[in-house]
Amino acid sequence: MNIAVVGGGPAGVTAAGLCAKNKHNTVWLFEKNQKLMKKLFITGKGRCNVSNACDIREFLSNVPRGGRFLFSALNAFSPEDTAAFFESLGVPLKLERGGRLFPASDKSGDIIRALESFLKENGVLVALNAEVKGLEKSENGFLLKTGKGTAGFDRVIIACGGLSYPLTGSSGDGYALAGAVGHTIIEPRPALCPIKTLQNVGELEGLSLKNVRASVCRGGKELYAETGEMLFTADSLTGPIILTLSSVISRLDPSGLTVSIDLKPALSQETLDLRIQRDFKEYVNKNFSNALGKLLPKSLIPYIVRLSGIDGERKVNEITREQRNSLIRLLKGLTFGVERLANIDEAIITSGGVELREIDPKTMESKIVKGLYFAGEVIDADAFTGGFNIQIALSTGYAAGLAASDL
Repeated sequence: MNIAVVGGGPAGVTAAGLCAKNKHNTVWLFEKNQKLMKKLFITGKGRCNVSNACDIREFLSNVPRGGRFLFSALNAFSPEDTAAFFESLGVPLKLERGGRLFPASDKSGDIIRALESFLKENGVLVALNAEVKGLEKSENGFLLKTGKGTAGFDRVIIACGGLSYPLTGSSGDGYALAGAVGHTIIEPRPALCPIKTLQNVGELEGLSLKNVRASVCRGGKELYAETGEMLFTADSLTGPIILTLSSVISRLDPSGLTVSIDLKPALSQETLDLRIQRDFKEYVNKNFSNALGKLLPKSLIPYIVRLSGIDGERKVNEITREQRNSLIRLLKGLTFGVERLANIDEAIITSGGVELREIDPKTMESKIVKGLYFAGEVIDADAFTGGFNIQIALSTGYAAGLAASDL
Protein backbone atom coordinates (compact mmCIF):
# COMPACT_ATOMS: atom_id res chain seq x y z
CA MET A 1 0.00 0.00 0.00
CA ASN A 2 1.23 3.52 -0.84
CA ILE A 3 0.67 6.03 1.95
CA ALA A 4 1.40 9.77 1.94
CA VAL A 5 1.84 11.77 5.12
CA VAL A 6 1.69 15.53 4.64
CA GLY A 7 3.58 17.50 7.29
CA GLY A 8 6.85 16.73 9.06
CA GLY A 9 6.00 17.80 12.61
CA PRO A 10 5.65 15.40 15.55
CA ALA A 11 2.18 14.24 14.46
CA GLY A 12 3.23 13.52 10.88
CA VAL A 13 6.53 11.90 11.85
CA THR A 14 4.85 9.62 14.40
CA ALA A 15 2.17 8.63 11.89
CA ALA A 16 4.67 8.01 9.07
CA GLY A 17 7.02 5.92 11.20
CA LEU A 18 4.17 3.78 12.47
CA CYS A 19 2.71 3.29 8.97
CA ALA A 20 6.09 2.11 7.71
CA LYS A 21 6.36 -0.52 10.47
CA ASN A 22 4.09 -2.55 8.23
CA LYS A 23 6.70 -3.54 5.65
CA HIS A 24 3.97 -4.04 3.05
CA ASN A 25 3.54 -0.26 2.99
CA THR A 26 5.53 2.31 1.06
CA VAL A 27 5.35 5.54 3.06
CA TRP A 28 6.25 9.02 1.84
CA LEU A 29 6.53 11.95 4.23
CA PHE A 30 6.18 15.34 2.55
CA GLU A 31 7.59 18.43 4.31
CA LYS A 32 7.60 21.90 2.76
CA ASN A 33 10.61 23.08 4.82
CA GLN A 34 14.24 22.12 4.29
CA LYS A 35 14.15 20.37 7.70
CA LEU A 36 11.70 18.26 9.63
CA MET A 37 10.13 19.42 12.92
CA LYS A 38 11.20 23.04 12.65
CA LYS A 39 8.57 24.20 15.14
CA LEU A 40 9.41 21.43 17.59
CA PHE A 41 12.99 22.68 17.72
CA ILE A 42 11.97 26.00 19.32
CA THR A 43 9.27 24.75 21.67
CA GLY A 44 9.83 25.07 25.39
CA LYS A 45 12.52 27.68 24.69
CA GLY A 46 14.51 25.02 22.89
CA ARG A 47 14.06 22.43 25.62
CA CYS A 48 10.94 20.77 24.14
CA ASN A 49 8.23 20.17 26.74
CA VAL A 50 7.17 16.96 25.02
CA SER A 51 4.33 15.84 27.29
CA ASN A 52 2.76 16.07 30.73
CA ALA A 53 2.85 13.20 33.22
CA CYS A 54 -0.69 13.45 34.53
CA ASP A 55 -3.64 11.08 34.35
CA ILE A 56 -6.13 11.33 31.49
CA ARG A 57 -8.76 13.15 33.55
CA GLU A 58 -6.36 15.91 34.56
CA PHE A 59 -4.96 16.02 31.03
CA LEU A 60 -8.41 16.63 29.57
CA SER A 61 -9.07 19.41 32.10
CA ASN A 62 -6.26 21.24 30.28
CA VAL A 63 -7.97 20.87 26.90
CA PRO A 64 -10.54 23.66 26.45
CA ARG A 65 -11.68 22.32 23.07
CA GLY A 66 -11.76 18.74 21.84
CA GLY A 67 -11.23 16.92 25.12
CA ARG A 68 -13.96 14.34 24.68
CA PHE A 69 -12.85 13.68 21.11
CA LEU A 70 -9.25 13.05 22.24
CA PHE A 71 -10.12 10.55 24.98
CA SER A 72 -9.59 7.43 22.84
CA ALA A 73 -6.34 8.64 21.26
CA LEU A 74 -4.86 9.61 24.63
CA ASN A 75 -5.79 6.25 26.13
CA ALA A 76 -4.19 4.44 23.20
CA PHE A 77 -0.98 6.49 23.41
CA SER A 78 -0.69 8.16 26.79
CA PRO A 79 1.99 10.39 28.34
CA GLU A 80 3.37 7.22 29.95
CA ASP A 81 3.60 5.67 26.48
CA THR A 82 5.38 8.78 25.22
CA ALA A 83 8.03 8.48 27.94
CA ALA A 84 8.53 4.79 27.12
CA PHE A 85 8.67 5.54 23.39
CA PHE A 86 11.45 8.10 23.72
CA GLU A 87 13.27 5.92 26.23
CA SER A 88 13.26 3.16 23.59
CA LEU A 89 14.78 5.64 21.15
CA GLY A 90 17.56 6.49 23.59
CA VAL A 91 16.13 9.77 24.90
CA PRO A 92 15.13 9.57 28.59
CA LEU A 93 12.71 12.20 29.83
CA LYS A 94 12.72 14.06 33.14
CA LEU A 95 9.83 15.33 35.22
CA GLU A 96 9.57 19.00 36.20
CA ARG A 97 7.11 21.29 37.97
CA GLY A 98 3.50 20.83 36.95
CA GLY A 99 4.10 17.38 35.50
CA ARG A 100 6.02 18.74 32.52
CA LEU A 101 8.19 16.20 30.72
CA PHE A 102 11.41 17.33 29.04
CA PRO A 103 14.33 15.44 27.52
CA ALA A 104 16.85 14.82 30.30
CA SER A 105 19.42 16.69 28.22
CA ASP A 106 17.21 19.82 27.97
CA LYS A 107 17.81 19.75 24.21
CA SER A 108 14.96 19.64 21.70
CA GLY A 109 17.49 18.45 19.14
CA ASP A 110 17.67 15.08 20.93
CA ILE A 111 13.92 14.58 20.48
CA ILE A 112 14.17 15.53 16.82
CA ARG A 113 17.11 13.22 16.12
CA ALA A 114 15.30 10.36 17.84
CA LEU A 115 12.20 10.85 15.69
CA GLU A 116 14.33 11.11 12.56
CA SER A 117 15.94 7.77 13.51
CA PHE A 118 12.45 6.33 13.98
CA LEU A 119 11.66 7.30 10.37
CA LYS A 120 14.93 5.93 9.02
CA GLU A 121 14.71 2.63 10.88
CA ASN A 122 11.26 2.00 9.45
CA GLY A 123 12.16 2.99 5.92
CA VAL A 124 10.05 6.13 5.51
CA LEU A 125 10.85 8.03 2.32
CA VAL A 126 11.25 11.70 3.28
CA ALA A 127 10.70 14.46 0.71
CA LEU A 128 11.95 17.86 1.95
CA ASN A 129 11.22 21.20 0.26
CA ALA A 130 8.13 19.41 -1.03
CA GLU A 131 5.05 21.55 -0.62
CA VAL A 132 1.79 19.71 -1.24
CA LYS A 133 -0.39 22.05 -3.26
CA GLY A 134 -3.45 19.95 -3.92
CA LEU A 135 -5.38 16.84 -2.95
CA GLU A 136 -7.98 15.06 -5.05
CA LYS A 137 -9.98 11.90 -4.49
CA SER A 138 -9.38 9.49 -7.35
CA GLU A 139 -11.08 6.26 -8.32
CA ASN A 140 -8.42 4.16 -6.57
CA GLY A 141 -7.32 6.51 -3.80
CA PHE A 142 -5.88 10.01 -3.90
CA LEU A 143 -3.88 12.28 -6.16
CA LEU A 144 -1.35 14.47 -4.38
CA LYS A 145 -0.04 17.51 -6.23
CA THR A 146 3.41 18.87 -5.39
CA GLY A 147 5.73 21.29 -7.12
CA LYS A 148 7.37 18.30 -8.78
CA GLY A 149 4.22 16.75 -10.21
CA THR A 150 1.27 14.55 -9.23
CA ALA A 151 1.47 11.16 -7.55
CA GLY A 152 -1.14 8.59 -6.57
CA PHE A 153 -1.58 7.14 -3.10
CA ASP A 154 -3.93 4.65 -1.51
CA ARG A 155 -4.19 6.58 1.76
CA VAL A 156 -3.27 10.06 2.93
CA ILE A 157 -2.63 11.48 6.42
CA ILE A 158 -2.85 15.27 6.74
CA ALA A 159 -0.69 16.55 9.61
CA CYS A 160 0.29 20.03 8.39
CA GLY A 161 -0.17 21.90 11.64
CA GLY A 162 -2.02 25.20 11.98
CA LEU A 163 -1.21 28.87 11.45
CA SER A 164 0.90 29.65 14.52
CA TYR A 165 4.64 30.26 14.16
CA PRO A 166 4.48 31.08 10.42
CA LEU A 167 8.27 31.41 10.24
CA THR A 168 8.43 27.64 10.78
CA GLY A 169 6.31 27.07 7.69
CA SER A 170 2.87 26.93 9.29
CA SER A 171 0.54 28.49 6.76
CA GLY A 172 -2.71 26.55 7.05
CA ASP A 173 -2.01 24.26 4.09
CA GLY A 174 -3.89 21.40 5.74
CA TYR A 175 -7.10 23.41 5.91
CA ALA A 176 -7.06 23.93 2.15
CA LEU A 177 -6.34 20.25 1.49
CA ALA A 178 -9.13 19.10 3.81
CA GLY A 179 -11.55 21.66 2.43
CA ALA A 180 -10.82 20.57 -1.13
CA VAL A 181 -12.29 17.12 -0.42
CA GLY A 182 -15.35 18.38 1.43
CA HIS A 183 -14.34 18.91 5.05
CA THR A 184 -15.63 21.76 7.20
CA ILE A 185 -12.97 24.04 8.63
CA ILE A 186 -13.66 25.81 11.94
CA GLU A 187 -12.19 29.30 11.61
CA PRO A 188 -8.58 29.25 12.85
CA ARG A 189 -7.97 31.67 15.72
CA PRO A 190 -4.95 32.47 17.88
CA ALA A 191 -4.60 30.60 21.18
CA LEU A 192 -1.90 30.69 23.85
CA CYS A 193 -1.06 34.26 22.91
CA PRO A 194 -0.76 37.72 24.51
CA ILE A 195 -3.89 39.69 25.36
CA LYS A 196 -3.99 43.28 24.06
CA THR A 197 -5.45 45.71 26.61
CA LEU A 198 -7.62 48.78 26.23
CA GLN A 199 -5.45 50.55 28.79
CA ASN A 200 -1.93 51.73 28.00
CA VAL A 201 0.45 49.43 29.86
CA GLY A 202 3.63 50.65 28.18
CA GLU A 203 5.11 51.99 31.42
CA LEU A 204 4.95 48.47 32.87
CA GLU A 205 6.81 46.84 29.96
CA GLY A 206 9.15 44.14 31.20
CA LEU A 207 7.51 43.82 34.63
CA SER A 208 7.13 40.19 35.67
CA LEU A 209 4.72 39.21 38.43
CA LYS A 210 4.85 35.89 40.27
CA ASN A 211 2.21 34.15 42.36
CA VAL A 212 -0.63 36.34 41.15
CA ARG A 213 -4.15 35.27 40.20
CA ALA A 214 -5.55 36.35 36.83
CA SER A 215 -9.21 35.96 36.04
CA VAL A 216 -11.17 36.74 32.90
CA CYS A 217 -14.63 38.18 33.46
CA ARG A 218 -17.66 39.44 31.59
CA GLY A 219 -20.39 41.49 33.21
CA GLY A 220 -18.95 40.80 36.64
CA LYS A 221 -19.06 37.03 36.11
CA GLU A 222 -15.75 35.16 36.35
CA LEU A 223 -15.27 32.84 33.36
CA TYR A 224 -11.91 31.34 34.30
CA ALA A 225 -8.96 32.00 36.60
CA GLU A 226 -5.37 30.84 36.86
CA THR A 227 -2.62 31.45 39.43
CA GLY A 228 1.06 31.77 38.56
CA GLU A 229 3.34 34.07 36.58
CA MET A 230 2.59 36.83 34.08
CA LEU A 231 4.43 39.58 32.24
CA PHE A 232 3.70 43.02 30.80
CA THR A 233 4.85 43.99 27.30
CA ALA A 234 4.53 47.36 25.57
CA ASP A 235 0.85 46.84 24.77
CA SER A 236 -0.15 43.45 26.17
CA LEU A 237 -0.44 41.06 29.05
CA THR A 238 1.40 37.78 28.54
CA GLY A 239 3.16 35.01 30.46
CA PRO A 240 1.93 31.52 31.42
CA ILE A 241 -1.34 32.35 33.16
CA ILE A 242 -2.32 34.95 30.54
CA LEU A 243 -1.65 32.48 27.73
CA THR A 244 -4.08 30.09 29.41
CA LEU A 245 -6.74 32.80 29.66
CA SER A 246 -6.24 33.64 25.98
CA SER A 247 -7.12 30.07 25.01
CA VAL A 248 -10.27 30.16 27.11
CA ILE A 249 -11.52 33.33 25.37
CA SER A 250 -10.14 32.69 21.88
CA ARG A 251 -13.61 32.24 20.39
CA LEU A 252 -15.42 34.88 22.42
CA ASP A 253 -16.28 38.41 21.36
CA PRO A 254 -13.67 40.49 23.25
CA SER A 255 -16.02 43.42 23.84
CA GLY A 256 -16.90 43.62 27.51
CA LEU A 257 -14.22 41.15 28.61
CA THR A 258 -11.84 42.12 31.39
CA VAL A 259 -8.76 40.57 32.96
CA SER A 260 -8.49 41.12 36.69
CA ILE A 261 -5.20 40.59 38.54
CA ASP A 262 -5.19 39.74 42.24
CA LEU A 263 -1.70 40.84 43.24
CA LYS A 264 -1.97 39.17 46.66
CA PRO A 265 -4.09 36.02 46.18
CA ALA A 266 -2.71 34.36 49.32
CA LEU A 267 -4.09 37.16 51.51
CA SER A 268 -7.75 37.86 52.28
CA GLN A 269 -8.84 41.50 52.23
CA GLU A 270 -8.74 41.54 56.03
CA THR A 271 -5.23 40.05 56.18
CA LEU A 272 -4.00 42.40 53.47
CA ASP A 273 -5.41 45.34 55.41
CA LEU A 274 -3.44 44.30 58.49
CA ARG A 275 -0.33 43.94 56.35
CA ILE A 276 -0.77 47.42 54.90
CA GLN A 277 -1.40 48.93 58.32
CA ARG A 278 1.81 47.30 59.57
CA ASP A 279 3.77 48.77 56.66
CA PHE A 280 2.16 52.17 57.14
CA LYS A 281 3.08 52.12 60.81
CA GLU A 282 6.70 51.45 59.84
CA TYR A 283 6.64 54.28 57.28
CA VAL A 284 4.37 56.57 59.26
CA ASN A 285 6.20 59.79 58.36
CA LYS A 286 6.84 58.91 54.69
CA ASN A 287 4.87 59.86 51.61
CA PHE A 288 2.38 57.29 50.32
CA SER A 289 4.42 56.70 47.14
CA ASN A 290 7.42 55.72 49.30
CA ALA A 291 5.53 53.37 51.61
CA LEU A 292 4.74 50.48 49.24
CA GLY A 293 8.24 49.10 48.70
CA LYS A 294 7.67 45.97 50.77
CA LEU A 295 4.30 45.30 49.17
CA LEU A 296 4.89 45.78 45.45
CA PRO A 297 7.63 45.64 42.79
CA LYS A 298 9.29 49.02 42.43
CA SER A 299 8.21 49.54 38.80
CA LEU A 300 4.56 48.86 39.65
CA ILE A 301 4.30 51.39 42.48
CA PRO A 302 3.78 54.61 40.41
CA TYR A 303 1.06 52.88 38.38
CA ILE A 304 -0.77 51.69 41.50
CA VAL A 305 -0.40 55.07 43.22
CA ARG A 306 -1.97 56.81 40.23
CA LEU A 307 -4.88 54.35 39.96
CA SER A 308 -5.53 54.48 43.71
CA GLY A 309 -6.50 58.14 43.52
CA ILE A 310 -4.40 58.81 46.61
CA ASP A 311 -1.95 61.69 46.32
CA GLY A 312 1.52 60.16 46.22
CA GLU A 313 2.82 63.07 48.31
CA ARG A 314 0.26 62.49 51.02
CA LYS A 315 1.76 61.38 54.33
CA VAL A 316 0.92 57.81 55.29
CA ASN A 317 -0.47 58.91 58.65
CA GLU A 318 -3.02 61.05 56.80
CA ILE A 319 -4.47 58.24 54.68
CA THR A 320 -8.05 57.46 55.70
CA ARG A 321 -9.56 54.04 56.24
CA GLU A 322 -11.74 54.57 53.17
CA GLN A 323 -8.66 55.30 51.06
CA ARG A 324 -6.91 52.25 52.47
CA ASN A 325 -9.92 50.07 51.57
CA SER A 326 -9.86 51.50 48.06
CA LEU A 327 -6.17 50.53 47.79
CA ILE A 328 -6.98 47.00 48.98
CA ARG A 329 -9.68 46.60 46.32
CA LEU A 330 -7.20 47.75 43.68
CA LEU A 331 -4.51 45.31 44.82
CA LYS A 332 -7.04 42.46 44.84
CA GLY A 333 -8.49 43.44 41.47
CA LEU A 334 -6.18 45.35 39.13
CA THR A 335 -8.41 45.29 36.05
CA PHE A 336 -7.71 45.69 32.34
CA GLY A 337 -10.20 45.81 29.50
CA VAL A 338 -9.58 43.33 26.69
CA GLU A 339 -9.13 44.95 23.31
CA ARG A 340 -8.39 41.72 21.43
CA LEU A 341 -6.05 38.76 21.33
CA ALA A 342 -2.67 39.15 19.64
CA ASN A 343 -2.43 38.16 15.98
CA ILE A 344 -2.04 34.50 15.16
CA ASP A 345 1.62 34.95 14.22
CA GLU A 346 2.22 35.71 17.93
CA ALA A 347 0.31 32.62 19.06
CA ILE A 348 1.86 29.37 20.27
CA ILE A 349 -1.02 27.23 18.99
CA THR A 350 -3.95 27.53 16.60
CA SER A 351 -7.51 27.07 17.81
CA GLY A 352 -9.77 25.82 15.04
CA GLY A 353 -9.26 23.48 12.12
CA VAL A 354 -10.95 20.40 10.71
CA GLU A 355 -14.37 19.87 12.29
CA LEU A 356 -14.10 17.05 14.85
CA ARG A 357 -17.56 15.65 14.09
CA GLU A 358 -16.22 14.72 10.65
CA ILE A 359 -13.38 12.58 12.08
CA ASP A 360 -13.49 9.17 13.77
CA PRO A 361 -11.91 9.77 17.21
CA LYS A 362 -10.48 6.23 17.46
CA THR A 363 -8.77 6.10 14.06
CA MET A 364 -8.54 9.78 13.01
CA GLU A 365 -10.06 8.70 9.70
CA SER A 366 -12.35 11.07 7.83
CA LYS A 367 -16.03 10.21 8.05
CA ILE A 368 -16.46 11.92 4.69
CA VAL A 369 -13.60 10.47 2.62
CA LYS A 370 -12.50 6.91 3.30
CA GLY A 371 -8.73 6.50 3.41
CA LEU A 372 -8.06 10.09 4.54
CA TYR A 373 -6.74 10.69 8.06
CA PHE A 374 -5.84 13.71 10.21
CA ALA A 375 -3.38 14.29 13.05
CA GLY A 376 -2.06 17.16 15.14
CA GLU A 377 -2.83 20.86 15.14
CA VAL A 378 -4.77 20.72 11.85
CA ILE A 379 -7.80 19.37 13.75
CA ASP A 380 -10.06 21.51 15.93
CA ALA A 381 -8.51 20.60 19.29
CA ASP A 382 -6.09 22.63 21.40
CA ALA A 383 -4.79 22.69 24.95
CA PHE A 384 -3.07 24.88 27.52
CA THR A 385 0.71 25.10 27.97
CA GLY A 386 2.56 22.35 29.79
CA GLY A 387 3.29 19.71 27.16
CA PHE A 388 -0.34 18.96 26.35
CA ASN A 389 -0.34 20.10 22.73
CA ILE A 390 2.69 18.02 21.71
CA GLN A 391 1.17 15.00 23.43
CA ILE A 392 -2.01 15.55 21.41
CA ALA A 393 0.09 15.62 18.25
CA LEU A 394 1.83 12.37 19.21
CA SER A 395 -1.38 10.62 20.26
CA THR A 396 -3.37 11.60 17.18
CA GLY A 397 -0.37 10.78 14.99
CA TYR A 398 -0.19 7.36 16.63
CA ALA A 399 -3.92 6.73 16.10
CA ALA A 400 -3.80 7.82 12.46
CA GLY A 401 -0.63 5.86 11.72
CA LEU A 402 -1.92 2.71 13.38
CA ALA A 403 -5.23 2.82 11.50
CA ALA A 404 -3.82 3.83 8.12
CA SER A 405 -1.06 1.21 8.21
CA ASP A 406 -3.31 -1.81 8.84
CA LEU A 407 -0.99 -2.92 11.65
